[in-house]
Amino acid sequence: MRKLFYPFLALFLVQFSACKTSTSESAAQGSNEAKVVHLAIWSNFVTDDILQEFTKQTGIQVETANYSSNEELLAKMQAGASGYDVIVPCDYLVLVMSNLGLLSEIDHAKIPNLKSIDAKYMKMYFDPENKFSLPFDWGTTGIAVNRKLFKGKIQGWKDVFDNKALEGKYTLLDDARETLGAALKKDGFSLNSVNGGELGKAKQTLLGAKNHVKGFTSETLMGLVNGEMVVAHAYSSDALQAAAKTNGAIEFVIPSEGATYWVDNVAIPKEAPHKEAAHALINFLLSPQVQAARASKLYVAPVSKEAVALLTPNVRSNRALFPDQKTLSKTEMIKDLGAQLTQWDRIWTEAKAAQ
Repeated sequence: MRKLFYPFLALFLVQFSACKTSTSESAAQGSNEAKVVHLAIWSNFVTDDILQEFTKQTGIQVETANYSSNEELLAKMQAGASGYDVIVPCDYLVLVMSNLGLLSEIDHAKIPNLKSIDAKYMKMYFDPENKFSLPFDWGTTGIAVNRKLFKGKIQGWKDVFDNKALEGKYTLLDDARETLGAALKKDGFSLNSVNGGELGKAKQTLLGAKNHVKGFTSETLMGLVNGEMVVAHAYSSDALQAAAKTNGAIEFVIPSEGATYWVDNVAIPKEAPHKEAAHALINFLLSPQVQAARASKLYVAPVSKEAVALLTPNVRSNRALFPDQKTLSKTEMIKDLGAQLTQWDRIWTEAKAAQ
């Protein structure tokens, strides 16, 4: 994990320390479990300060593991990865995992901070009763541009895929659903299309890109910061962290043709060894103070209504972090494609293997 340290977070965490939940206290005092909880989470999605505060309150140490795509997390789970207590799957992956019997039900009574979650993020299509997951944060996937290195127009996917000036200078996410989805959006199609003709056109876009793309990677933060990537297909959180580290040199663009809207969730694997501690960690991560701290420094939008009120005006007015409704209306959530995913996998494999 790329560990991050932000003294600024102390402001939020000191406030939170004064209002410990009974769930955290019971996990620390009444549980016979080992004093450890294993968290599998995206890179750059949590800070040492936050985890240390959880340990201070509960006595429970947090051990972390990272992954760079939903497919990587799923593969690890299906391969029998054991030891994870809390995982952070994106929306559609919750449905896939619950259907495969990989998730444990969450006891809502052990999550007092559930009351602060905005209702619009609850009961979503992938878990309508929130049996297996609770919303954690949300964001978009778009285009990050280093404006010190490229002054040209970047408004949509066509400005990346069809731009000869970017040959060898841009990267695409190493994620079939996101990248094939972007190729579909370029031509006005749904990023969940299963239409053979539409997918064939998207395949040609990727085959064309293969000749001049710098590479496929889902780890874009430091590449953007260091100038190794002029343009990157990127998650909003990575792009905005890069912008903060470069004094605004990185611009994040939500493409005019549309983009991915995602909701990350916290879930407990079926075979989690420390389920009481898992509930305590989830409750802590959903507190308004922690949600606000993550939004302010990690640039993931909070699902807690109370967290928004804790943000500074500059953060609240950041339209890359909080897009307006007109922009969001052009976004889509990735959906589980079931058996139709095989044709996506075939196209992705062929496109990446092409010379």
